[in-house]
This record gives sequence, C-alpha cells and structure tokens, in this order.
Amino acid sequence: MNGNTTMKLNHLSFPSNDYVATAAFFEKHLGCAISARMDSACILKRPGFDIVIENAPDLAMEWPRNFHIGFELPSVESVRDLHDRFKALGVKIETAFFKHERGSRFFCKEPGGMLLEINTRADADASYRGTFDN
Repeated sequence: MNGNTTMKLNHLSFPSNDYVATAAFFEKHLGCAISARMDSACILKRPGFDIVIENAPDLAMEWPRNFHIGFELPSVESVRDLHDRFKALGVKIETAFFKHERGSRFFCKEPGGMLLEINTRADADASYRGTFDN
C-alpha cells in the first residue's frame, strides 16, 4: 500500500465571472460557509474540504459539456424540494428532477455558469449500493 491511500480532497478551485454571486449561492443553497472574501477570490468551507472561487470577470467561461460538481442530499424528497425551490428562485435548471440507477438527481447551473448535480443515493438500484462508502 502506498501513501496515496490516505490522501483526501483538500479543495476545489474554479473561476467565476461573478465570484461574489457564486459564493453567495454556495453559501445560501449548498451549505458552504464563506471564510474569506478578497479581491481575487472567495474561500468557502465545507466539512472536509474548501472551495475557492476565483474572481475572473474578463475570462470567457466555457465549461466542458459534462464537467460538474455533485452535491449529495440524504433523501429523494430533499432533492425534489431543492429542485422546486431552485426553479421558483429562477436558478438555471438544466434537467428535470429524474430517477437514475445511481439515485435521483437534477442538474442546474450556479451564477458563474458551472454545472451542478444535486443527487441522493437513497433510492439507488441495489447493484450500485456496494460502490458507495456509506
């Protein structure tokens, strides 16, 4: 066994044309806490890792089509509720709420344009349950 087995996720870092709005979205809707706001970036805390949102007002944001960050909720109802709340708030919803073999989910975009997946494993097919840590 090598030392890489103890490696953990330290942080995610990505640019945003509106880093303040993106940080506020992550704080208000995704359980992040803003720990620092500078001219160059906002640093958000999550249990176990940080998210750094870099200020890039002049950078053209062209994310690869399938690139996204996924957030997991504990139940189908919590995913459906967040989908409905985002829709009512005018968040850019990319897919309907749908049942997937690995658990129900939907995709939306945060204010900076990056794709987010909001999912649950609560209703994942039995064949996938053994691939989850918890």
